[in-house]
Amino acid sequence: MDIFANLADGFGVALTFQNIGLALLGCFLGTIMGALPGLGPSNGVAILIPLAFTLGLGPTPSLILLTSVYYGAMYGGRISSILLGIPGDEPAMMTVLDGHPMAKKGMAGQALSLSGIASFVGAFIATWGLIFLAPQLVKIALLFGPAEYFALFALAFMTLGGVSSTNQAKSAFAAMLGLGLAMIGVDTQTGVPRFTFGEVHLYDGLDFLVAIVGLFALSEVFIFLEERHGSSDAAGKKLEIGRLTPPKSVLKACTPTMLRTSVLGFIAGVLPGAGASLGSFISYSMEKRLVDKEGTFGTGDPRGVAAPEAGNNAAAGGALVPMLALGVPGSGTTAVLLAVLLSLNITPGPLLFANNPDVVWGLIAALFIANFMLLAMNIPMVGIFTRVLMIPPKVLMPIVAMVSFVGIYGISGSTFDLYVMVAFGVGGWILRKLDVPLVPIILGTLLGNAMENNLRRAITIDDGNWWTLVDSPRRCSWGVRASPATWPPACRRPRISWRCSPMTRWCST
Repeated sequence: MDIFANLADGFGVALTFQNIGLALLGCFLGTIMGALPGLGPSNGVAILIPLAFTLGLGPTPSLILLTSVYYGAMYGGRISSILLGIPGDEPAMMTVLDGHPMAKKGMAGQALSLSGIASFVGAFIATWGLIFLAPQLVKIALLFGPAEYFALFALAFMTLGGVSSTNQAKSAFAAMLGLGLAMIGVDTQTGVPRFTFGEVHLYDGLDFLVAIVGLFALSEVFIFLEERHGSSDAAGKKLEIGRLTPPKSVLKACTPTMLRTSVLGFIAGVLPGAGASLGSFISYSMEKRLVDKEGTFGTGDPRGVAAPEAGNNAAAGGALVPMLALGVPGSGTTAVLLAVLLSLNITPGPLLFANNPDVVWGLIAALFIANFMLLAMNIPMVGIFTRVLMIPPKVLMPIVAMVSFVGIYGISGSTFDLYVMVAFGVGGWILRKLDVPLVPIILGTLLGNAMENNLRRAITIDDGNWWTLVDSPRRCSWGVRASPATWPPACRRPRISWRCSPMTRWCST
């Protein structure tokens, strides 16, 4: 088959000393950046772009380095999520729900190993999906209009009650609070500032990285400060690491979960703009509804670790599909990679596979290599990672606070963001005292703008018709100016008036 011949050529490009060394360097740096709260894959890739250009690397070596950082950061985000309960980035938020309780039970080694295996499975399946299913899945993604994206985000918020360990009323309150925070900034359609109170720093809205670090990292510090007494240090020293690899029974129970969520996460990643965050969330919530018969999710269930880790790593691979095939970034990190390609005078799109096959297939081969490298690096290093739990809280918490402040200031260079982060930290501390879940707030802040924009775009395209949200549109493949007599039967139903929007070439009621 041509696919395997092209893949063999890609391995011929990737298997050089330079490219293997770059992949190894990228995996190592990406894992470190993913583990640091607030950095994440998009910032990690952006930080290392000057390194790629400084070294004078060509298109293929540059992409191999940066995509290895991308995959490494997706792996690394789980480390602080499991050990400290602080997500390294937004896709790792769902790993906190079961990963940190496993660490508290003395199963930190098992949780880290299991998450590494699940990440490998998700990324491995996604890479094969990138090879075989890209053309078909791109066609599906092209059928998604604003109304479908709004429905997808609405589905995500409707399942929040099932994800939260508290009651649904508090989950709904947290989701509404997150959506309200997402409205801060300049209205994208009217240009009118909303809830900025005259503060120009809020015109661009709230940075979700600031919100994540404040709500999770600083609130943890505040909880420690409130409860600091002799038992705090004693508890820190008595934490048990447990065995470093999960037993075969756990792997057997988690295998169907990893396979299901890998496919689901890959499909979510292919949808432009959805990204690994939505893939991780949907994977966890759907798996919880499917297999959590005893209500163990959220209390340290290994399947609750495997599901989001396989989902977000599969979504990371799926996000490369629209970037390479359409030139449309599937996530924030692929938007950075798209900028790198354009700066190297390579235009992603349908002709990329024909005009630059060495770049595409060399990159795909490098993804396989990086995935195996990460598995080989991370499983033996589980023992090193778990040593973080042995650090007394009185030493660890100041380090967490310092990394949070330095990380956020290093990204934005704004002292105002530090004030906002402290405000989120205090708010997170109060909400945790009231047993209000924090994950829906972050998801509301993260997805709220996209949800609002797609809602307003769908209504505007259909001339203010709200029924467009529940009536699936049909592609107008016969042309905008075609007469009604030539319309397909689907557009000539009795008692329904159909028209074709010239802006979008969609049939709608």
